[in-house]
Amino acid sequence: MDFRLEFDPPSLSQKIDLDDNIMLVGSCFTEHVYNYLVASKFSAVQNPHGVLFNPVSIANALSRYVEKKHISSNELFEQNGLWNHWDFHSSLSCTSQEESLERMNETISSAHSFLKHAQWLIVTLGSAYVYELQGPQVVANCHKIPSSHFTKRMLDPEEIVSTYNKIITQIKQFNHNLNIIFTISPVRHLRDGFVENNRSKSVLIHAVDKLTRQQEHLHYFPSYELVIDDLRDYRFYAEDMVHPNYLATRYVWEKFCAAAINGRSREVMKELDQLNMAFQHKPLHPDSVEHRKFRIKYKDIAQSLAARFPSIDLSKEINHFS
Repeated sequence: MDFRLEFDPPSLSQKIDLDDNIMLVGSCFTEHVYNYLVASKFSAVQNPHGVLFNPVSIANALSRYVEKKHISSNELFEQNGLWNHWDFHSSLSCTSQEESLERMNETISSAHSFLKHAQWLIVTLGSAYVYELQGPQVVANCHKIPSSHFTKRMLDPEEIVSTYNKIITQIKQFNHNLNIIFTISPVRHLRDGFVENNRSKSVLIHAVDKLTRQQEHLHYFPSYELVIDDLRDYRFYAEDMVHPNYLATRYVWEKFCAAAINGRSREVMKELDQLNMAFQHKPLHPDSVEHRKFRIKYKDIAQSLAARFPSIDLSKEINHFS
């Protein structure tokens, strides 16, 4: 007797190729997808602004990349010895104002250049709740400022749709070859409350559904549904019962590959997986004849792959097995 219902997400009408450039922005779940992509030798960039959860802050970051809109020193503020910006995650904050400014503006310039020639943008929305300063100004990160300084509210689906219709138009004028995949993070924002978290995710799902129905180059991948409805068990969460664990993220990645990555690339990825396993192998006797044969075998495999697919950088693997 089966105790879970598995489902396979529908294939995207367009598929990702191993030669494509991919930018990922949004929730911390973005990091898992990015790590899998990089391990499979995709050219990818993740969260130039740092982790972003709400749709408005993600849209603001994308607009800044398109416009290459650098920040000025008077936009930074000091808190607990760090210089911060309301649009950036605290991981970009530094103890020096000049260093923070240089670091943040460098990420904007790099993101602008990468997005201009990217084929794919993956947007992972985490929460429909926003925190606003007086203005109102939606902030990406509160930087440990007391909550009394902010007003918390939930976005309306139509507000999200309107925001993204504008930014998508802007992005397509900047790079008309770009395809966009939306997904909802399965990370549970329980600090908002159980009921509130579900309401928040519902708003995001409703808004993204309206967006993806409007334009062909917009796609939806059901990361949230795969964890919540397919796996549907706390054993697929980390100890905090909030973040999906390795088994869950690996499962979502495998489903993503089947639905969003083309067949040629998936075949190459299988060979790369074998090479990665060999690369991580720790020999008990590194000077033995058997291990020398092992190294020769996988150096030949790495060189063969590099010759067949010049866009893949396998220099590290080739040097490792030499």
